[in-house]
Parts: sequence; C-alpha cells; structure tokens
Amino acid sequence: MTAARTTAPADRPRLGLRERKKIKTREAIRAATYALVDEQGYEATTIEQIAERAEVSPSTVLRYFPTKEDIVLTDERDPALLAELRSRPAGEPWTDSIRHVLREAVRTDLGDGLDVARRRTRLMVEVPAVRSRMMESMSVTGRMLCAAIGERTGRDPDSLEVRVYAMSLVGGLMETSLYWAEKDHTEDLPALMDRAVDVLHRGLSRENR
Repeated sequence: MTAARTTAPADRPRLGLRERKKIKTREAIRAATYALVDEQGYEATTIEQIAERAEVSPSTVLRYFPTKEDIVLTDERDPALLAELRSRPAGEPWTDSIRHVLREAVRTDLGDGLDVARRRTRLMVEVPAVRSRMMESMSVTGRMLCAAIGERTGRDPDSLEVRVYAMSLVGGLMETSLYWAEKDHTEDLPALMDRAVDVLHRGLSRENR
C-alpha cells in the first residue's frame, strides 16, 4: 500500500485531469501527515494541522480520508492488484498467480519509495489505532478478493471456503508487513512475501520451522 502514481504505464490510458488532481491532493495530504508525524509524533498530529500543511481545508482532508488512520493506510492499490490478478492466464496455477501479483505489489511499493513503506508499517506496529483500522480495512480487501477468486475458480465468492482462503491471504499479508517492521525492515520484503505464500500453499510443513 503506497501512494498512487500520477502517471500511468505506457500500456494504459493516461488518467484524466480531474483524477490526476485528486491523486495529487491525496499525495499532498499524505506527505503533510508524514512530515508532521516525524516532527511531533502521531498522536499530536491533528487533522487541522494536516490540512494547513497540505494547503487544503479540514473538510477536504476528511472527504478523502474519513479518519487520520486512513491517511496512513488507504491507497489506490487494491483495484490495481485485483485487475492484475484477473489478467493472469486462466490455466496458471492459483498459487503462481498470487505470487506474481504480490511480487508486483512489492515492486511497486519499493519503486514508489521504500521510506513510505517503512513509515506505514512502523506506524502499524507502534500505533494501536492504526493497527485497529487496518484490521477493519482487511474485510473490504477480503471481499474484493473473494470476488476475484470466484471469477477465477468458478466457486461461489460467498462460500465459506472462498471467504476463509481470501481472509487467510489478506491476514497473512498484514502479518508479513508487521513482521517486516518488527525486524526493523532489515529482511528482504519480497522474500518474506514468498514465504507467506508458501505457508498458505503448503501449511506448516517441517521446512517452515
């Protein structure tokens, strides 16, 4: 989860002016938030201060991000990842598809700025309110993933099996991010994501100990 890019890949249509302005506003709000958090800490940072630093109104901040925690957590990643998942070859093993999409997500994360990814995950570890909001947002991501799994496998997206698998994946990704931050971001994030997929695919085998 990182801030969205204002430019589109060469093989996709360029975003319209209105959407580019929205993305720039979101980026300005995020940048202001991180700068203030660096200066005075998360708890001391207010929506009013963020608005002033980003040169927008408090109501604009809340229109884009309903809570302060959403500024840290919300991005435009989920729809892009789901589109990437849906574009994978129909005959490709499901685990290979998931692994590919996660590698792309990590590549984009690190390409957009390793510092942003580190800040976000550090706040997830250190601030209970951010972590709690992350848990709430997982259900939204999980539902979107259920739909994609249903399309790919022909299963009912609301079936117990699909819901359990989707939420296991989403929860596993969150725990991987927390683990990375708890280890002071010293371990290789792509390798950690691969390990997470292996656990989901194979379970707790002897090799996972």
